[in-house]
Amino acid sequence: MRRMMNPMDDDLIEVSEQEQNIDLIVDDEYDMERIDKYLASVLDDMSRSYIQKLIGEKRVSVNGRAVKANYKVTSGESVALCLPEPKDTLILPEDIDIDIIYEDEDIIVINKHKGLVVHPAPGHETGTLVNALLYHCRNNLSGINGVLRPGIVHRIDRDTTGVIIACKNDTSHRFIAEQLKEHSITRKYQAIVYNTLKTDSGRVEKPIGRHPRHRKKMAVDVKNGKYAATNYRLIENLGDKYAYIECELETGRTHQIRVHMASINHPILGDNVYGPAKDPFNLEGQALHAGVLGLIHPKTKEYIEFTAPLPEYFTDLLTRLRRQ
Repeated sequence: MRRMMNPMDDDLIEVSEQEQNIDLIVDDEYDMERIDKYLASVLDDMSRSYIQKLIGEKRVSVNGRAVKANYKVTSGESVALCLPEPKDTLILPEDIDIDIIYEDEDIIVINKHKGLVVHPAPGHETGTLVNALLYHCRNNLSGINGVLRPGIVHRIDRDTTGVIIACKNDTSHRFIAEQLKEHSITRKYQAIVYNTLKTDSGRVEKPIGRHPRHRKKMAVDVKNGKYAATNYRLIENLGDKYAYIECELETGRTHQIRVHMASINHPILGDNVYGPAKDPFNLEGQALHAGVLGLIHPKTKEYIEFTAPLPEYFTDLLTRLRRQ
């Protein structure tokens, strides 16, 4: 155990060595944003309600002083979080509706809906895809990724929709994980981005690593990042402000498409982490859809490909933008 000063009442509180500190510097785009909303934006695996709970427990401070949830941050301020020690969590099966594209004794392929978290995390201990899979598969899931991520061989972001595959046994998990490692899996995404494209296609080949100031945010990092490549093609320019594109991943880094497209001045519409803090359509997350997933089946050794149709919000947005 170590001791940490509580800046509000000068009492010393005990902080476990297992607890985790997160230090952030407020970017210009979040100037005068409520701190709970700001943190929910930059820490995208934590819910706003969980952040408010941390604030109520005086685990969030600005420039060394604890604040309330309605505090408005200023550009350049230092924000610190002290996360509580992780608890041993029993992940329970939950009867959650999921859209199953394909299923056999080795794999299950899901069309994930917007807002569904893939696996439990702070602030999202229940209601995840893992909870749903445990119920549907009756605990017949691979165990390689531990008790919090049974069956999960890859993930897509909470607000990204589309195809995701889970494994029902360790043999299938290892086989598909090797394909991911070799970058031989087909992964195509549809997205709506800011600014029209002047070329029909392109390629972004930039290393991606952790953002130097935001622990939960990724960035192009030439010095310390890992190799990452994204190919994109223009499907349709939408007026003079947006474009509808398809991206195909060669690698699978965290937030890869979001980081790469933002790096060439085409952030994804609705992405308030890598794009503008506010979007004109109040999308509640990036307009990004995992439309195609293709791989070698772990048992038949044949190539199979799965597709997921665009979600309704996405098609409605396309219709709206075409009319502008």
